[in-house]
Amino acid sequence: MSARSHTSGTLTGVTTPAGEEAWRLLQDLLMNGEMQARMQQACHVIGGPPSTVKALFHLEPGEPVPMRDLAEHWGCDASYITELVDGLEQSGMAERRPHPTDRRVKTVVLTDAGAKARERVQQVMWKTPEVFSALSAAEQRQLRDLVRKLVDASEPARHDHSGLHSARTG
Repeated sequence: MSARSHTSGTLTGVTTPAGEEAWRLLQDLLMNGEMQARMQQACHVIGGPPSTVKALFHLEPGEPVPMRDLAEHWGCDASYITELVDGLEQSGMAERRPHPTDRRVKTVVLTDAGAKARERVQQVMWKTPEVFSALSAAEQRQLRDLVRKLVDASEPARHDHSGLHSARTG
């Protein structure tokens, strides 16, 4: 039961067996059960696949994102992003635009319909899961604070266009 140093990025500290178990449990919670059903519901609400839901979370209304940045962020081939943006355009949720200073670069930006679809997806995905009722109000606040600490610690390591932090409440 030895602790290991955490050496990636600027974080220092230890990862313990308890931390490893917590990470596995979080993955199980988020990848199965109610959250899997949520993703299916979100897909149904917008009439698109999980990749569209993911794109809607990543794109902010009124903020064009270079398509190559999407490919870099998700670690995927540019052709996948082209196909994804094609689908977003066909559904009226996004449009391609030239970059304002480099016309060789194509950006993608949500349309009004895309912004509304994003809101509907957020309403589905951000609804508090029933399993949270297993926690007291104090435990829910403690969980929020711990998860916020993890999210804040990960901020320097990622480019965040998701807007997830705008929904912070007491």
